[in-house]
Amino acid sequence: MIKVLIVGYGSIGRRHLENFLQLKNVKLIVYTKRTDLGSLKEQGVKISNSLTECLKENPDIGVITNETSLHLPITIKLAQNGLDLFIEKPLSNSLKDVEKLRAIVKKKKLITQMGCHLRFHPCIKKIKSLIEQKKIGKILSAQVQSCSYLPDYHRWEDYRRSYAARKELGGGVILTQIHEIDYMYWFFQEVENVISMSGKLSDLNVTVEDYAASLLKFKNKVVGEIHLDYFQRPDFKSCKIRGTKGEIYWDSDNNCVNIYNMNKKRWETKFDSDFSNNLDTYSSYVEELKHFLKCVKHRKETINDLEQGVTTLKIALAIKKASKLMRSVNV
Repeated sequence: MIKVLIVGYGSIGRRHLENFLQLKNVKLIVYTKRTDLGSLKEQGVKISNSLTECLKENPDIGVITNETSLHLPITIKLAQNGLDLFIEKPLSNSLKDVEKLRAIVKKKKLITQMGCHLRFHPCIKKIKSLIEQKKIGKILSAQVQSCSYLPDYHRWEDYRRSYAARKELGGGVILTQIHEIDYMYWFFQEVENVISMSGKLSDLNVTVEDYAASLLKFKNKVVGEIHLDYFQRPDFKSCKIRGTKGEIYWDSDNNCVNIYNMNKKRWETKFDSDFSNNLDTYSSYVEELKHFLKCVKHRKETINDLEQGVTTLKIALAIKKASKLMRSVNV
């Protein structure tokens, strides 16, 4: 039996709990201020508004799903108690106390994973494989976009009160949609410098940027473009990668990975997920938890550990800084 402590019970906390409930030999504990979770107690889930009481249950794993600006204090507390850590993206909204957490994780040899589920999306995984196989030759550039409408994120709540809409809670489209920055880093590794323009363009009632257009120059000379926004309907994601021998393209509407064959002068489908984007997204959340639990069991490094989370956060913060200064910023 493995004991899992989930910190925070918002949308993502609930999603992870529901996915854990599908797995065998898992005991769930939820640390939350909410008082309307009687149905969970009936399913054997322990609910408490006291972290001290939660830790008395001797959990093995901590799943951090509270507001972004509150991630690190809680994560450090759990790390000090020897829990392996699954931390929802982003790691934080600043680098404060990051070194403290890194030191504890290293000393206690904890297994860590960032909650960036797109690394487990079948199409994103296929693109990664095609890049590694050099199917389109040397990579020259990439264009990625993630467009969505913030009020649609959680339709049962007032979007203005969500962490994604509030500066003090670590919101804003750059940190909230860090998934695209993360998988670009996964594809092409270290970023050298960034240029960006961001701000609030829409009439949404938010205190954060709802738009960002950024250029990333990777150390391997690939140039990446990332477009993020909170105001487009319908939701849309896409990834286009250009190489010396062709092009890879995926978008969330068709959910297929296609390659343009320059010799045959035509597009070829290399992967068709056969699922809607919603189902693929659901599957990716389940797969990331299974991967984490497997790594915990065998004490092996995860696909996206704390160190990668720190690097991705540094890229995101450099994007924010570059926009503010209106100049290139080194990462």
